[in-house]
Amino acid sequence: MTGESDTILSVRGLGVDIPVPSGILHPVRNVDLSAFRGRTLAIVGESGCGKTMTALAVMRLLPRRARLRAEEIRLQETDLRSVSDRAFSAIRGNRMAMIFQDPMTSLNPVYTIGDQLEEIYIRHRRSGRGEARERAEYLLDRVGIVNPGTRLGQFPHQLSGGLRQRIMIAMALMCDPALIVADEPTTALDVTVQAQVLHLLQDLQAEFNMALILITHDLGIVARIADRIAVMYAGRIVETGTSRQIFAAPTHPYTQGLIDCIPYPGKTERRTELGSIPGIVPSLIGEMRGCMFRNRCGLADERCGEGGNAERTVEDGHTYRCVHPVEKLRRAGVPS
Repeated sequence: MTGESDTILSVRGLGVDIPVPSGILHPVRNVDLSAFRGRTLAIVGESGCGKTMTALAVMRLLPRRARLRAEEIRLQETDLRSVSDRAFSAIRGNRMAMIFQDPMTSLNPVYTIGDQLEEIYIRHRRSGRGEARERAEYLLDRVGIVNPGTRLGQFPHQLSGGLRQRIMIAMALMCDPALIVADEPTTALDVTVQAQVLHLLQDLQAEFNMALILITHDLGIVARIADRIAVMYAGRIVETGTSRQIFAAPTHPYTQGLIDCIPYPGKTERRTELGSIPGIVPSLIGEMRGCMFRNRCGLADERCGEGGNAERTVEDGHTYRCVHPVEKLRRAGVPS
């Protein structure tokens, strides 16, 4: 169980609007989420559903034209909505940090690994170079990098993809943050290295007792390490629950479609077509009403174009957004 004192991040009514030539793009709409100390929240969904934009909004790293709105964005006791850009830069990288998808584009190619790690610690902790280097060496060793002293003198292009991602994890941990947001941290890695990085994130979370938000489209990853799951579609979270609740009893038709797409070794017959969700994600430009999944849903009726956004409860901690009650969704084939 998690209490109020364990809440690291609380977000309510988060929205992002971006002016484009054809109107206003709404990549994130009325998102609510919470992250707790020592727990992993996974945000899952198709590419373009708003996962990364949600993270960038929380970290205040949105494109310049984007407009952010929210009822609440609170990091522990701090209301991030009222924090100035200057003050926020002292929070980002210190109390909250982000691991980006592609470490090669996140690391500066003209500075050594040591320079980039030490700069963070010196800036936020007002320490000397020696203390910062000691911290950097400790974390490189902790993330499984052999001979960390030598690695600190190397440049990003001299390291493999797996090592660069470990560097990014160490960089995020330099100031012992309360929250880490990991955006598709294993996408560019091979399967073996993916498993190593995931195990590393789990171990470090336990050691540093931090909250972790994991953004991914890989439900296999989610099943292994997430405590809670938020399923996102067309800028909105359509279902939330514990990992057990979501995989054992997916309720929203979109969640069920995602899970049906997962091939199971030993169960999925050879030479059979893999599961898929028909149709495409709708445009997020202009006015949007009703359930955005209705054009791809076999249960859609006239009510879905009018409502579809009211939150319903399946059981404690498990909610979904759909006009249909749980009983109808279960009768339609959603497993219980």
